[in-house]
Amino acid sequence: MPALLISHHRPGFYFRVLREGTVQAGDDIVLVTRGPEAMTVADVDALLYLPGHSHHQISRALLIPALSPGWKVSFEAILSQGAGLDATGNAGLTAVSPPPAWAGFRPLNVTDIEPESESVISVYLADPDGTGVPPAQPGQFLTLRLPTDQGRKSILRSYSLSGAPGASTYRVSVKREPHGVGSQFVHDRVRRGDRLDVAAPRGTFILRPADAPVLLLSAGVGATPVLAMLHALAGTQSGRDVWWLHGARNRAEEPFATESRSLLQALPSAHRYVCYSRPSPDDAAGRDYQRAGRLTASVLATLDLPRDSDAYICGPAEFMTEMASALRNLGVDASRIRTEIFGPAPAITPGVMPTPTRSPHHPESEATDGPQIGFARSGLTVHWDARYASLLDLAEACDVPARWSCRTGVCHTCETSLLSGTIGYAPDPVDNPADGNVLICCSHPVADTVLDM
Repeated sequence: MPALLISHHRPGFYFRVLREGTVQAGDDIVLVTRGPEAMTVADVDALLYLPGHSHHQISRALLIPALSPGWKVSFEAILSQGAGLDATGNAGLTAVSPPPAWAGFRPLNVTDIEPESESVISVYLADPDGTGVPPAQPGQFLTLRLPTDQGRKSILRSYSLSGAPGASTYRVSVKREPHGVGSQFVHDRVRRGDRLDVAAPRGTFILRPADAPVLLLSAGVGATPVLAMLHALAGTQSGRDVWWLHGARNRAEEPFATESRSLLQALPSAHRYVCYSRPSPDDAAGRDYQRAGRLTASVLATLDLPRDSDAYICGPAEFMTEMASALRNLGVDASRIRTEIFGPAPAITPGVMPTPTRSPHHPESEATDGPQIGFARSGLTVHWDARYASLLDLAEACDVPARWSCRTGVCHTCETSLLSGTIGYAPDPVDNPADGNVLICCSHPVADTVLDM
């Protein structure tokens, strides 16, 4: 029904109450004045939700004083879409990334492995035919299919790209986790000369072209995507005011310490502030780090950070929450603060009472045939069953964190990267998702499928 209402230009709208009063049946509605641009509710709604997205008409809509802040943000996102990113999809409804360089998984050769700290290694991946790999955007990630044991299902793991975006090889950097099956496999089993199945670079945590100051905040191995951004800034000798803010345990546990310092030196306006929570006796304050202790909100408050900055944050969930809140309190606009989550994104289920969360699991009475559905971030692969109305229904049956609002292909809240596979829609979306993405709320698999969730 929502899709039909939108497509037939009958969206329905809430209006702000400017002055309270009594309204009853039979009252006359009198036109007092006509606003600038004289655009109807249906006209404005169609610019966001229906295909086309005329930039000329959107520019007109932005001249309407009564347009709400949320709608302004959506329309400005559409206007900026493509200004430096060859993206498809609807940026007014969801963050979009450039179309993936290839569909599904392809084999790449491991050409080198280098230690970055006591717990982090970097793996270099190249095209087997010797040509350069397609460029990635600074901040994107790769998904690897790892054959952990013979005769068992492969596992899926996503790792941020940490190298220069235009390099001839990809570099991912992986921290050894005590109970991480994927990271243990990469550290202990992957060797130079191996061949791994890799999905194309994806992700919306991307350095945006701008002239504003840029804050790169990270903790531990969370430095990987922001290091790629630092490479991009240094590679163009950007004149932006660049702040590198990082937290680590000590010098031995600080990945990319020498590399990040070298890149910062290549920038005309760079600032470095590193905190060590447990500096070792050999770590020198002022040389290796600036402050003993964690990188916290109170530390940020002492740094006189520019309020008009674009901020990019990556690290443990608690760290990102604290840093984002601190920046907002310091006056950085929330729309300019972006975070990267290594695991599944938090669920969004508007209007539904929260329930206790469970770890992703196989559904009850799982089918034994049918297409296999891989939830890459959740580390789960299950069989599709026709009793589910959509991929969203299956995700919910497995307690895989899912994001949705309309469930009918209108709002794009559920838009998810399709790492591999073929899907069908029922009903068809009102506006198609970005290339390489899928709306899980109204789609079903036609073949084995891997989703970035």
